[in-house]
Amino acid sequence: MNRLLLILSFILCCNILNAQDTLVKSEPTKVAPIKYTEADISVDSDTIEAKSFQKNFKKEYTDSDFVYEQKKAEKNWWDHFKEWLAGIFDEMFTFKDPQASLNFVAVLLKVLAILIVVFVIYLIVKALIAKEGQWIFSKEAKQKIVHYTDAEKNIHLLDFEKLIKESIEAGEKRVAIRYYYLWLLKIMAKNHYIEWDIEKTNTDYLYEIKSPVHKEEFTYLSYLYNYIWYGEFEIDETSFLKVENQFKKSLKTFNHG
Repeated sequence: MNRLLLILSFILCCNILNAQDTLVKSEPTKVAPIKYTEADISVDSDTIEAKSFQKNFKKEYTDSDFVYEQKKAEKNWWDHFKEWLAGIFDEMFTFKDPQASLNFVAVLLKVLAILIVVFVIYLIVKALIAKEGQWIFSKEAKQKIVHYTDAEKNIHLLDFEKLIKESIEAGEKRVAIRYYYLWLLKIMAKNHYIEWDIEKTNTDYLYEIKSPVHKEEFTYLSYLYNYIWYGEFEIDETSFLKVENQFKKSLKTFNHG
């Protein structure tokens, strides 16, 4: 038994000595440094072509595709005003989030803007509408408004028979019809069917007439006058005589009641 232990111990010692010897032998050898001279350096003899940029080349890269950093838009006074207003409504109605209150304010401001525009249009329309409720710049309203020259502003001083005769002799049949209509207004005012006022319209005079028969007759004569004078239609001799006879008949009617 003792001999066996001695043999094993001897073998173990030999192995340890052999391993140490191997480690000593495996150490790397030192390599001597290599020195390079200037002759060993290779010189690049290739030709280099210089590149240049075109003028204003930056303008080609101004599209949104070349913007890599999106800057947040700065808020102006209008944005701050809407946020302030949204904060007030948020306290009043308790919206689920700040964006909901901003959306409410945006809709509210649009509605208010529409109402303001409608109100302004209403004021303009109110200023431009005649008493009968028609647009003064519409064709129908233009036909219902009697326009006067300086000589016709006081129809009570005019000699319509003379004016009509001169117009017919000059071949101005439309002008003659105009004088017939003004003459009719003069007779109606004289006999208190209407109250003459240079600012009144044909419709105003129609409302002042009491008798339905007279209303119908005046309506028809106003239609003839509007059609011939404002319609700017030239009438032939036959048509003129028919209209003239109708005016002469009505002048007698309103002159004698």
